[in-house]
Amino acid sequence: MYSTLEQKYQRIQRELMSGAIALGGVCLVGTFWYKFVEGWSWEDAVYMTVITLATVGFGETRPLGSRGRLFTIALILLGVINISYIVNRFTEAVIQGYFQQGIRLQQQRRLMESLSGHYIICGFSRTGRQIAKEFRAEGVQFVVIDSEPESVERAQNEGYIAFQGDATLDDSLLKVGIERAICIVAALPSDAENLYTVLSAKTLNPGIRAIARASTEEALQKLQRGGADAVISPYITGGKRMAAAALRPQVLDFVDGILTGADRQLYMEEFLLDPAFCTFVGQSLQKAKLRSQTGALVLAIRRLNGTLIGGPTGDTILMPGDTLICMGTAEQLRNLNQVLVPINSQNLRKPKNS
Repeated sequence: MYSTLEQKYQRIQRELMSGAIALGGVCLVGTFWYKFVEGWSWEDAVYMTVITLATVGFGETRPLGSRGRLFTIALILLGVINISYIVNRFTEAVIQGYFQQGIRLQQQRRLMESLSGHYIICGFSRTGRQIAKEFRAEGVQFVVIDSEPESVERAQNEGYIAFQGDATLDDSLLKVGIERAICIVAALPSDAENLYTVLSAKTLNPGIRAIARASTEEALQKLQRGGADAVISPYITGGKRMAAAALRPQVLDFVDGILTGADRQLYMEEFLLDPAFCTFVGQSLQKAKLRSQTGALVLAIRRLNGTLIGGPTGDTILMPGDTLICMGTAEQLRNLNQVLVPINSQNLRKPKNS
Protein backbone atom coordinates (compact mmCIF):
# COMPACT_ATOMS: atom_id res chain seq x y z
CA MET A 1 0.00 0.00 0.00
CA TYR A 2 1.41 3.37 -1.02
CA SER A 3 0.59 6.70 0.57
CA THR A 4 -1.19 9.41 -1.40
CA LEU A 5 2.04 11.38 -1.59
CA GLU A 6 3.96 8.36 -2.86
CA GLN A 7 1.26 7.70 -5.46
CA LYS A 8 1.49 11.29 -6.74
CA TYR A 9 5.29 11.13 -6.83
CA GLN A 10 5.25 7.82 -8.70
CA ARG A 11 2.59 9.12 -11.12
CA ILE A 12 4.65 12.17 -12.07
CA GLN A 13 7.69 9.93 -12.48
CA ARG A 14 5.78 7.64 -14.84
CA GLU A 15 4.45 10.57 -16.85
CA LEU A 16 7.88 12.15 -17.25
CA MET A 17 9.39 8.79 -18.16
CA SER A 18 6.63 8.16 -20.71
CA GLY A 19 7.21 11.58 -22.25
CA ALA A 20 10.96 10.98 -22.46
CA ILE A 21 10.46 7.56 -24.06
CA ALA A 22 7.99 9.00 -26.57
CA LEU A 23 10.41 11.80 -27.47
CA GLY A 24 13.19 9.26 -27.89
CA GLY A 25 10.93 7.23 -30.17
CA VAL A 26 10.20 10.29 -32.31
CA CYS A 27 13.95 10.96 -32.59
CA LEU A 28 14.57 7.40 -33.75
CA VAL A 29 11.76 7.55 -36.30
CA GLY A 30 13.09 10.82 -37.71
CA THR A 31 16.67 9.56 -37.86
CA PHE A 32 15.68 6.29 -39.56
CA TRP A 33 13.53 8.16 -42.09
CA TYR A 34 16.29 10.53 -43.15
CA LYS A 35 18.81 7.68 -43.20
CA PHE A 36 16.93 4.94 -45.00
CA VAL A 37 14.20 6.80 -46.94
CA GLU A 38 16.10 9.94 -47.90
CA GLY A 39 19.42 8.12 -48.09
CA TRP A 40 21.39 10.56 -45.92
CA SER A 41 24.37 9.77 -43.72
CA TRP A 42 23.84 9.00 -40.04
CA GLU A 43 25.35 12.33 -39.06
CA ASP A 44 23.07 14.32 -41.36
CA ALA A 45 20.03 12.26 -40.31
CA VAL A 46 20.60 12.84 -36.60
CA TYR A 47 21.40 16.53 -37.12
CA MET A 48 18.26 17.12 -39.20
CA THR A 49 16.11 15.30 -36.63
CA VAL A 50 17.47 17.32 -33.72
CA ILE A 51 17.13 20.74 -35.36
CA THR A 52 13.64 19.82 -36.54
CA LEU A 53 12.44 18.75 -33.11
CA ALA A 54 14.14 21.74 -31.49
CA THR A 55 12.40 24.07 -33.99
CA VAL A 56 15.50 26.28 -34.11
CA GLY A 57 14.64 27.53 -37.60
CA PHE A 58 17.68 26.23 -39.50
CA GLY A 59 17.30 25.29 -43.14
CA GLU A 60 17.20 21.80 -44.59
CA THR A 61 20.47 19.89 -44.33
CA ARG A 62 19.85 18.55 -47.84
CA PRO A 63 17.09 19.31 -50.32
CA LEU A 64 13.84 17.50 -49.56
CA GLY A 65 11.03 16.48 -51.85
CA SER A 66 7.32 16.82 -51.13
CA ARG A 67 7.23 13.54 -49.26
CA GLY A 68 10.22 14.49 -47.13
CA ARG A 69 8.75 17.89 -46.29
CA LEU A 70 5.42 16.36 -45.28
CA PHE A 71 7.26 13.97 -42.98
CA THR A 72 9.26 16.87 -41.53
CA ILE A 73 6.04 18.74 -40.78
CA ALA A 74 4.66 15.70 -38.99
CA LEU A 75 7.97 15.32 -37.13
CA ILE A 76 7.80 18.95 -35.98
CA LEU A 77 4.24 18.52 -34.72
CA LEU A 78 5.10 15.32 -32.86
CA GLY A 79 8.17 16.95 -31.34
CA VAL A 80 6.26 20.03 -30.20
CA ILE A 81 3.52 17.88 -28.64
CA ASN A 82 6.01 15.65 -26.79
CA ILE A 83 8.22 18.47 -25.58
CA SER A 84 5.19 20.51 -24.48
CA TYR A 85 3.91 17.51 -22.53
CA ILE A 86 7.25 16.99 -20.79
CA VAL A 87 7.58 20.69 -19.96
CA ASN A 88 4.01 20.75 -18.64
CA ARG A 89 4.58 17.70 -16.40
CA PHE A 90 7.93 19.02 -15.20
CA THR A 91 6.48 22.46 -14.43
CA GLU A 92 3.61 20.91 -12.47
CA ALA A 93 6.05 18.76 -10.51
CA VAL A 94 8.15 21.81 -9.62
CA ILE A 95 5.17 23.99 -8.67
CA GLN A 96 3.53 21.24 -6.59
CA GLY A 97 6.84 20.39 -4.94
CA TYR A 98 6.78 16.72 -5.99
CA PHE A 99 10.55 16.55 -6.36
CA GLN A 100 11.13 17.97 -2.87
CA GLN A 101 8.48 15.64 -1.48
CA GLY A 102 10.09 12.71 -3.27
CA ILE A 103 13.45 13.52 -1.68
CA ARG A 104 11.75 13.81 1.70
CA LEU A 105 10.04 10.45 1.18
CA GLN A 106 13.35 8.78 0.39
CA GLN A 107 14.97 10.35 3.45
CA GLN A 108 12.03 9.29 5.60
CA ARG A 109 12.18 5.74 4.23
CA ARG A 110 15.89 5.48 4.98
CA LEU A 111 15.29 6.89 8.46
CA MET A 112 12.54 4.37 9.20
CA GLU A 113 14.75 1.54 7.93
CA SER A 114 17.46 2.64 10.36
CA LEU A 115 15.13 2.73 13.40
CA SER A 116 15.63 0.03 16.01
CA GLY A 117 14.22 -0.35 19.50
CA HIS A 118 11.63 2.32 18.69
CA TYR A 119 7.95 2.86 19.45
CA ILE A 120 5.07 2.91 16.97
CA ILE A 121 2.00 5.10 17.42
CA CYS A 122 -0.96 3.97 15.33
CA GLY A 123 -3.34 6.88 14.82
CA PHE A 124 -2.66 10.59 15.20
CA SER A 125 -5.97 11.74 16.60
CA ARG A 126 -6.22 13.56 19.93
CA THR A 127 -5.03 10.50 21.82
CA GLY A 128 -2.17 9.84 19.43
CA ARG A 129 -1.04 13.46 19.53
CA GLN A 130 -0.86 13.42 23.33
CA ILE A 131 1.11 10.16 23.26
CA ALA A 132 3.54 11.70 20.77
CA LYS A 133 4.05 14.71 23.04
CA GLU A 134 4.86 12.46 26.00
CA PHE A 135 7.24 10.35 23.92
CA ARG A 136 9.01 13.47 22.70
CA ALA A 137 9.30 14.72 26.30
CA GLU A 138 10.86 11.38 27.25
CA GLY A 139 13.31 11.56 24.34
CA VAL A 140 12.44 8.16 22.86
CA GLN A 141 12.45 7.25 19.18
CA PHE A 142 9.02 6.71 17.68
CA VAL A 143 7.18 6.74 14.38
CA VAL A 144 3.55 7.69 13.69
CA ILE A 145 1.38 5.76 11.25
CA ASP A 146 -2.01 7.01 10.09
CA SER A 147 -4.18 6.43 7.02
CA GLU A 148 -5.32 10.05 6.71
CA PRO A 149 -3.05 12.38 4.68
CA GLU A 150 -4.04 15.36 6.84
CA SER A 151 -3.00 13.59 10.03
CA VAL A 152 0.32 12.51 8.51
CA GLU A 153 1.01 16.04 7.29
CA ARG A 154 0.20 17.44 10.72
CA ALA A 155 2.53 14.96 12.39
CA GLN A 156 5.33 15.85 9.97
CA ASN A 157 4.77 19.56 10.53
CA GLU A 158 5.22 18.95 14.26
CA GLY A 159 8.55 17.30 13.56
CA TYR A 160 7.57 13.64 13.98
CA ILE A 161 8.50 10.75 11.71
CA ALA A 162 5.19 9.86 10.09
CA PHE A 163 4.05 7.30 7.54
CA GLN A 164 0.74 7.19 5.71
CA GLY A 165 -0.68 3.69 5.73
CA ASP A 166 -3.25 1.34 7.21
CA ALA A 167 -1.91 0.10 10.55
CA THR A 168 -4.09 -3.03 10.33
CA LEU A 169 -2.11 -4.27 7.31
CA ASP A 170 1.09 -6.26 7.72
CA ASP A 171 2.77 -4.41 4.86
CA SER A 172 2.29 -1.03 6.54
CA LEU A 173 3.64 -2.29 9.86
CA LEU A 174 6.68 -3.80 8.16
CA LYS A 175 7.44 -0.45 6.53
CA VAL A 176 7.65 1.24 9.95
CA GLY A 177 9.95 -1.48 11.29
CA ILE A 178 7.55 -3.55 13.39
CA GLU A 179 10.09 -6.39 13.61
CA ARG A 180 12.65 -4.03 15.20
CA ALA A 181 10.24 -2.09 17.45
CA ILE A 182 9.86 -2.73 21.18
CA CYS A 183 6.37 -1.31 21.65
CA ILE A 184 3.31 -0.46 19.57
CA VAL A 185 0.45 1.76 20.72
CA ALA A 186 -2.84 1.18 18.92
CA ALA A 187 -4.68 4.49 19.35
CA LEU A 188 -7.02 4.22 16.36
CA PRO A 189 -10.61 5.47 16.73
CA SER A 190 -12.13 2.04 16.03
CA ASP A 191 -11.88 -0.84 18.50
CA ALA A 192 -11.92 -3.31 15.61
CA GLU A 193 -8.97 -1.56 13.97
CA ASN A 194 -7.05 -1.61 17.23
CA LEU A 195 -7.73 -5.33 17.60
CA TYR A 196 -6.54 -6.05 14.03
CA THR A 197 -3.45 -3.92 14.65
CA VAL A 198 -2.56 -5.81 17.83
CA LEU A 199 -3.07 -9.18 16.14
CA SER A 200 -0.91 -8.15 13.18
CA ALA A 201 1.80 -6.71 15.42
CA LYS A 202 1.97 -9.80 17.62
CA THR A 203 2.12 -12.04 14.55
CA LEU A 204 5.00 -10.10 12.99
CA ASN A 205 6.86 -9.55 16.27
CA PRO A 206 5.70 -11.85 19.10
CA GLY A 207 8.02 -10.13 21.58
CA ILE A 208 6.68 -6.62 21.06
CA ARG A 209 4.75 -4.89 23.83
CA ALA A 210 1.28 -3.95 22.56
CA ILE A 211 -0.82 -1.22 24.16
CA ALA A 212 -4.31 -0.61 22.83
CA ARG A 213 -7.10 1.90 23.23
CA ALA A 214 -10.60 0.58 23.99
CA SER A 215 -13.90 2.45 23.90
CA THR A 216 -15.99 -0.13 25.76
CA GLU A 217 -15.47 -2.78 28.44
CA GLU A 218 -16.33 -5.50 25.93
CA ALA A 219 -13.64 -4.23 23.56
CA LEU A 220 -11.21 -4.10 26.47
CA GLN A 221 -11.69 -7.80 27.14
CA LYS A 222 -11.39 -8.73 23.46
CA LEU A 223 -8.18 -6.76 23.07
CA GLN A 224 -6.73 -8.52 26.08
CA ARG A 225 -7.67 -11.88 24.59
CA GLY A 226 -6.18 -10.69 21.29
CA GLY A 227 -2.76 -10.34 22.88
CA ALA A 228 -2.60 -6.73 24.05
CA ASP A 229 -0.25 -6.38 27.01
CA ALA A 230 -2.14 -3.33 28.29
CA VAL A 231 -5.54 -1.95 27.33
CA ILE A 232 -6.52 1.59 28.22
CA SER A 233 -10.07 2.91 28.10
CA PRO A 234 -10.04 6.72 28.01
CA TYR A 235 -13.53 6.84 29.48
CA ILE A 236 -12.83 4.48 32.38
CA THR A 237 -9.42 5.98 33.07
CA GLY A 238 -10.78 9.50 32.72
CA GLY A 239 -13.56 8.76 35.19
CA LYS A 240 -11.13 7.34 37.74
CA ARG A 241 -8.83 10.32 37.44
CA MET A 242 -11.70 12.77 37.82
CA ALA A 243 -12.82 10.95 40.96
CA ALA A 244 -9.25 10.99 42.28
CA ALA A 245 -8.98 14.72 41.52
CA ALA A 246 -12.10 15.29 43.60
CA LEU A 247 -11.16 13.00 46.50
CA ARG A 248 -7.33 13.22 46.61
CA PRO A 249 -6.28 16.29 44.58
CA GLN A 250 -2.78 16.61 46.09
CA VAL A 251 -2.00 12.95 45.49
CA LEU A 252 -3.14 13.19 41.89
CA ASP A 253 -1.08 16.35 41.30
CA PHE A 254 1.97 14.62 42.72
CA VAL A 255 1.51 11.50 40.59
CA ASP A 256 0.91 13.57 37.46
CA GLY A 257 4.01 15.58 38.25
CA ILE A 258 6.28 12.54 38.22
CA LEU A 259 4.66 10.68 35.32
CA THR A 260 4.22 13.31 32.61
CA GLY A 261 5.68 16.53 31.35
CA ALA A 262 9.11 17.73 30.27
CA ASP A 263 9.83 20.04 33.24
CA ARG A 264 9.59 17.47 36.03
CA GLN A 265 11.81 17.44 39.09
CA LEU A 266 11.01 13.83 40.03
CA TYR A 267 10.72 10.85 37.70
CA MET A 268 9.53 7.27 37.93
CA GLU A 269 11.29 4.53 36.00
CA GLU A 270 11.33 0.74 35.57
CA PHE A 271 14.45 -1.41 35.95
CA LEU A 272 14.57 -5.07 34.97
CA LEU A 273 17.02 -7.21 36.95
CA ASP A 274 18.91 -9.63 34.73
CA PRO A 275 20.82 -12.24 36.78
CA ALA A 276 23.40 -12.53 34.00
CA PHE A 277 24.53 -8.95 34.59
CA CYS A 278 23.13 -7.62 37.86
CA THR A 279 25.29 -8.52 40.87
CA PHE A 280 22.55 -7.67 43.36
CA VAL A 281 20.26 -10.56 42.44
CA GLY A 282 19.82 -12.76 45.50
CA GLN A 283 20.65 -9.97 47.94
CA SER A 284 18.28 -7.99 50.13
CA LEU A 285 17.55 -4.34 49.48
CA GLN A 286 19.43 -3.49 52.65
CA LYS A 287 22.60 -5.22 51.44
CA ALA A 288 22.28 -3.84 47.92
CA LYS A 289 22.29 -0.29 49.34
CA LEU A 290 20.63 1.12 46.21
CA ARG A 291 19.16 4.02 48.16
CA SER A 292 22.44 5.08 49.75
CA GLN A 293 24.44 4.65 46.54
CA THR A 294 22.13 6.47 44.18
CA GLY A 295 19.52 8.36 46.18
CA ALA A 296 16.71 6.73 44.19
CA LEU A 297 13.79 5.23 46.11
CA VAL A 298 12.45 1.74 45.30
CA LEU A 299 8.67 2.14 45.46
CA ALA A 300 7.63 -1.36 44.42
CA ILE A 301 8.91 -4.63 43.02
CA ARG A 302 7.09 -6.68 40.39
CA ARG A 303 8.03 -10.34 40.63
CA LEU A 304 8.46 -12.49 37.53
CA ASN A 305 5.17 -14.28 38.32
CA GLY A 306 3.32 -10.96 38.40
CA THR A 307 3.18 -10.47 42.16
CA LEU A 308 3.51 -6.82 43.15
CA ILE A 309 5.32 -5.90 46.37
CA GLY A 310 4.48 -2.34 47.36
CA GLY A 311 6.82 -0.46 49.69
CA PRO A 312 9.46 -3.20 49.94
CA THR A 313 11.45 -3.32 53.17
CA GLY A 314 15.17 -3.75 53.61
CA ASP A 315 14.68 -7.50 54.05
CA THR A 316 13.03 -7.90 50.64
CA ILE A 317 15.18 -10.16 48.46
CA LEU A 318 15.90 -9.14 44.87
CA MET A 319 14.99 -12.08 42.63
CA PRO A 320 15.90 -12.87 39.01
CA GLY A 321 13.48 -11.17 36.60
CA ASP A 322 12.28 -8.63 39.16
CA THR A 323 11.19 -5.24 37.87
CA LEU A 324 12.06 -2.40 40.21
CA ILE A 325 9.74 0.61 40.12
CA CYS A 326 11.85 3.51 41.34
CA MET A 327 11.47 7.24 41.90
CA GLY A 328 14.05 9.99 42.01
CA THR A 329 15.56 12.89 40.17
CA ALA A 330 16.99 12.43 36.69
CA GLU A 331 20.50 12.30 38.14
CA GLN A 332 19.54 9.75 40.79
CA LEU A 333 17.91 7.47 38.20
CA ARG A 334 20.95 7.76 35.95
CA ASN A 335 23.14 6.74 38.88
CA LEU A 336 20.83 3.80 39.57
CA ASN A 337 21.02 2.83 35.91
CA GLN A 338 24.82 2.78 36.12
CA VAL A 339 24.70 0.61 39.23
CA LEU A 340 22.38 -1.91 37.56
CA VAL A 341 23.91 -1.65 34.07
CA PRO A 342 23.73 -3.36 31.74
CA ILE A 343 20.01 -3.97 31.81
CA ASN A 344 19.11 -6.47 29.12
CA SER A 345 15.42 -5.84 28.52
CA GLN A 346 13.52 -6.04 25.25
CA ASN A 347 10.23 -5.04 26.83
CA LEU A 348 11.09 -2.16 29.12
CA ARG A 349 12.62 1.13 28.08
CA LYS A 350 15.90 2.00 29.69
CA PRO A 351 16.16 5.24 31.68
CA LYS A 352 17.37 8.29 29.80
CA ASN A 353 21.11 8.83 29.78
CA SER A 354 20.97 12.53 29.12
